[in-house]
Amino acid sequence: MTKPILFIVDDDAQVLRTIVRDVRNVYGKEYRILSTPSAREALDSLNDLRNKRETVAMFLSDQRMPEMLGVEFLRQAKDYFPEAKRILLTAYSDTDAAIRAINEVQLDYYLMKPWDPPEERLYPVLNDQLEEWQSTHVPPFKGIRIVGYQWSPRSHEIKDFFSGNLIPYQWQDVESNPDAKELMSLNNIETKDLPAVFFDDGVVLRNPTTRDIGEKTGMRSKGTKTMYDVTIIGAGPAGLAAAVYGGSEGLSTALIEKRAPGGQAGTSSRIENYLGFPNGLSGAELSRRALSQVTRFGVELISPLEVVDIALKDGYKIITLSDGSKLNTRSIVVTTGVDYRTLEAADVERFTGAGVYYGSATTEAHACREQDVYVVGGGNSAGQAAMYLSTFARKVYIVIRRPSLTESMSHYLIEQIRGTPNIEVAPCSVITRLGGGERLEEVTLQDVKTGAERTEKAAALFIFIGARPVTDWIQVDIIKDNKGFIETGRDLFKYDDFKKSWKLGREPYLLETCSPGIFAAGDVRSGAMNRVASAVGEGAMAIKFIHEYLAEN
Repeated sequence: MTKPILFIVDDDAQVLRTIVRDVRNVYGKEYRILSTPSAREALDSLNDLRNKRETVAMFLSDQRMPEMLGVEFLRQAKDYFPEAKRILLTAYSDTDAAIRAINEVQLDYYLMKPWDPPEERLYPVLNDQLEEWQSTHVPPFKGIRIVGYQWSPRSHEIKDFFSGNLIPYQWQDVESNPDAKELMSLNNIETKDLPAVFFDDGVVLRNPTTRDIGEKTGMRSKGTKTMYDVTIIGAGPAGLAAAVYGGSEGLSTALIEKRAPGGQAGTSSRIENYLGFPNGLSGAELSRRALSQVTRFGVELISPLEVVDIALKDGYKIITLSDGSKLNTRSIVVTTGVDYRTLEAADVERFTGAGVYYGSATTEAHACREQDVYVVGGGNSAGQAAMYLSTFARKVYIVIRRPSLTESMSHYLIEQIRGTPNIEVAPCSVITRLGGGERLEEVTLQDVKTGAERTEKAAALFIFIGARPVTDWIQVDIIKDNKGFIETGRDLFKYDDFKKSWKLGREPYLLETCSPGIFAAGDVRSGAMNRVASAVGEGAMAIKFIHEYLAEN
């Protein structure tokens, strides 16, 4: 951790050197000593120190300086670091000004010059002041801070991006957090610039895109090789597994992700039925462990960038990314997974990101403290979200069309929900309408049997319904089923178009599409099991088939 600062200002170069020497001799191990002969220069540096989350423990300033009096410098410095101790260095003739400053700028002490010997006239004073400062000092958060409005869709997008990429941050709501307002004032940030992201090095990004954040946090946006053996599109469980096996088995491997690793599983607050983890683990922890393996085996993770097209040329595959760049590869594994379906309710788009969230229970749960929230969906993801939200919300309602959860949710989750007093299931119900001002405030539920409606207060609505495959971007000739999922292996034979595109003497491999060398794994594949373990297994299997494909080409 960065050491707190003792900041010394004196326009007399000889006096400045002397006091810096004396202070450093005793306090240099515990504190960082900064000094300048210019009060203006000192004030100019304070905003930068504040943005970098540095801590100033004490200001020592001479009173008589040509740019401004020491009392005025300490008054302005107080605006930046109000908790810092303020000590004035004065001559005998300035004692009246020093005494007045005790009230004017809450001066903590004034020292008469000269202070020889320092063992008697300097160190005892500084010791007392620093001990008092340490007794009340609470170290500031060190890391990335996001300032914005709680119910802003853009703020939600940025928080969700950081969470998904396992990057710690501190959220500061401009409407309720005085530190947020202070940061805006210090950096001349207007409300139109929000959300704003503050980094440790003092850099501030105003209303950034996720790509801006990715570049700042060191994410790779370009491939380094002219040709890859295999490129994996999508970093969910299937994609991460394929990347681990591809990298560990010596294949030149790239992994492309448009948002954050982990996919839908990565947003899960608790996965309790994954082999080898009897106490369960979060989706974020599973993603973190997998990413560590991916990095260890030399896989290039390219993110946040989206694949917009695949072209075929002389047996090679040319991938076009959303920034216009291209990547050449010998084989592809499509692991783009599924998205949640949009809720069909009046005004749902109006409140998306402002109280309505698709997934994202872990990102927005703290904003739901002691309020009523609704979860739509009867699958495991909905159940895990409800359990997590129950530790924050006053009441969690699970809204499902069916009479019970038994047909769609794992038994262990159903038992946990039954044992949680502030979770209630609303069976045979749908949400038909949303209401509120700048944010979601109420939902209207309809009984699917009687048609009767009722309107209830709601702070947030989390949607976990259905599964829409992320395949709209695919323009190359790949056969999909009637729901958009990618067909693979022997299931391709039932399509008349298959014979038109497949010209090899062999049958497609188990996970291979109708385009040789392009494979699909995980939830995006027609007939997939929709479980984390099966997705991981398919990702590993895909690499086995890619070895066979590459051996014949």
